[in-house]
Order: sequence, then structure tokens, then C-alpha cells
Amino acid sequence: MTLLMLIMPRGFWTIVFALMITEWIGMERIARAEVLKLKEQEFVLASRTLGASAFFIIFKEILPNTIGQIITQLMFSIPTAIFTEAFLSFVGLGIPVPMCSLGSLINDAFNSFTTHPYQILPPIIVLATLMLCFNMLADGLREAFDPKLKEM
Repeated sequence: MTLLMLIMPRGFWTIVFALMITEWIGMERIARAEVLKLKEQEFVLASRTLGASAFFIIFKEILPNTIGQIITQLMFSIPTAIFTEAFLSFVGLGIPVPMCSLGSLINDAFNSFTTHPYQILPPIIVLATLMLCFNMLADGLREAFDPKLKEM
């Protein structure tokens, strides 16, 4: 991702593109594993026995059962993307200076840490709170979409 950031111009859309081409792999693994697990379930066999087409089985039987895992993985990848963007901006490879980023705010406060140490606290607290809130939201979505917890 850093090599892509060096080739393309610095900016928000370059970071989004770099995260898109690197972060989909984990989500794809989870979706593929879930589809392979659901493909062998009895309700899919029952649909096949009743003469349902492959299109119907995929979009009406398998996809609705995988959507919870995909949404949960997506919500867990958002804090990773936020931290990656902040880190790239902190080291100078992220969003350019006229635009604001938590990483650039932390970098500016880090540069003046010896004279004004209190300035580093607000961007760090905002970054930590933002990541914690998305993790808690993802954990709540995981519990809401987990079919094992619905039986209880």
C-alpha cells in the first residue's frame, strides 16, 4: 500500500483506493468460507430437491445467511481503515496538509510536543474514541446477526 501511495498522488481517494485493493481479501475469505459452509446445509439440499435454480439458491437462500457475517466484517474493518489513514498521514504519505486528518493533527502536535504537550491529547482521544465506538458497534452487530444467539 505504501508503494501505491508513492506512485499515485497523495490524497483521500488514493488512500481509499489503496485500502480497497488490500482490505477486500479478509472479507472475501470470510464470505467464501460462509458460502462453502452454507452450500452443504440441509435447506440448500431441500431447495435443490424441489427444483430451485442456482440463481434462486444463491440469492434467496445463501446470500441472506451470509450478509450478517459480511456486515460484521465490514464494521470491524472500518477502525483498521481509520487507523491506517491516520498512520499514513502521520508519516507524511497520507492526506496533504491543507486537508485535515487525525494523523496530520497528531503529527503537528508531536512536532510541538516539547513546548505544548497538551495539544497532542485531543486528536489522540478522538482517534481512540472513534476506533472504540466502531469496534463496539461491530460487536453489537455481530451479536445481533449471530443465529446462535437468536435461539437463546
